[in-house]
Amino acid sequence: MAGARALSELQAVDTELTADSVEWCPLEGCRHLLACGTYQLHAPEDQAALDGSEPQVRLGRLYLYRFNEDNAVNPLVEVQRRDTSAILDMKWCHIPVAGHALLGLANANGSVQVFWLMESENGYMLQPVSSLTLEEQYLSLSLDWSTGKPGRARDQPLKIISSDSKGQLHLLMVNEATAELHPVASWPAHHFEAWIAAFNYWQTELVYSGGDDGLLRGWDTRMLGTSVFTSKRHSMGVCSIQSSPHREHILATGSYDEHVLLWDTRNMKQPLADVPVQGGVWRLKWHPVYHHLLLAACMHNGFKILNFQKDTEEKQDVTILTSYTMPNSLVYGADWSWLCHSLKPMPTLTFDQNDMGVRAADHTLTVAEEPLARSLEGIMDHDGEGLAEAHSKVKLKVSLLPLTEGVRSSSHLPSSPKICDLSLYPGGAIFDSSLLATCSFYNHVLHLWKWEEK
Repeated sequence: MAGARALSELQAVDTELTADSVEWCPLEGCRHLLACGTYQLHAPEDQAALDGSEPQVRLGRLYLYRFNEDNAVNPLVEVQRRDTSAILDMKWCHIPVAGHALLGLANANGSVQVFWLMESENGYMLQPVSSLTLEEQYLSLSLDWSTGKPGRARDQPLKIISSDSKGQLHLLMVNEATAELHPVASWPAHHFEAWIAAFNYWQTELVYSGGDDGLLRGWDTRMLGTSVFTSKRHSMGVCSIQSSPHREHILATGSYDEHVLLWDTRNMKQPLADVPVQGGVWRLKWHPVYHHLLLAACMHNGFKILNFQKDTEEKQDVTILTSYTMPNSLVYGADWSWLCHSLKPMPTLTFDQNDMGVRAADHTLTVAEEPLARSLEGIMDHDGEGLAEAHSKVKLKVSLLPLTEGVRSSSHLPSSPKICDLSLYPGGAIFDSSLLATCSFYNHVLHLWKWEEK
């Protein structure tokens, strides 16, 4: 994607409550749909209740929108809204489950919820199908599906990893016939909030976590209780992690320290790249097709699109292709769409694994375990609540019934819209525009953008 880039706003949608997460559906036939989640802290109205005797209430709302390419003025059309507990994170599953698209939410009630995408009179609706409370007194802060990479082994189970404000991680299995959630294990990972948890999409036994203690940690879910590495390379809380769906061993992380780091997971001693972005990095999203493009939600400094085109095993310079700041607001949520406006034929693009220095090699993580920092005090979450809870013992729940073979047909999924689908052109075309969406927190706005070559 060479050449000059221009960013234009297609629409700004009032979400009424503070918007903090947005996710485009990755499934074929549903890629014109996106979900938006909100988080609103409702303080007690009377002064007498401000002494803490009355608990704060966190309100949320789940929106479902449809992208209509025929409506040039307001292409995003709301098709459903549902009041919920405040939503901290959400992700679509990358495969159909029992013939349906599936959306998972992490909410302020300490639960993970799963919704079916169903057909309705308005075209679509999200219907609750399963919920599991992990920690009632704490917030569920993040979740990730094990299906982030295209394609998976037939015998690979469907899993969710979630994190909470107590500093714990929770591993869940998902029954592919019913979408029912089964708890597998919970374990202490960080001294303070575990802001983010994410799978290694290439080796889904491995998960990563980032906490307000400033630590980035790796875990092997086959031997829980001891991390396989701990990195202190970030100087403040680690709040975003995403494994590359395109290239094995590549991991992106972001932090309140306002840096994006790119890692080779085979050697976590030093990052491949360190990019200052002048804002706390709350979310990172790799482009669904272009392996070198990374979208970063940078809180008070808006959002940025980073170019890692010349990835190597050596340190490198990284280009910031686009930077956009939201005055007087925070950008927490950001995501690429799988849809594009136009395309131009070109010779087949090939991405040689060796140009990343990715060769047949030992997959063992080499960084030795380091003890958790024990002296951090006074770190507060974004509600102003101090959370320095003592760690509990690892809780393994082994009484699970075997998962049944799920229904893998996509027969219940709607037909594809007219607009082009990025996944249908992985190497035979270049796209002169991409769609993306971001959330402006204090402004209560969901933004739709077109990023195009000029």
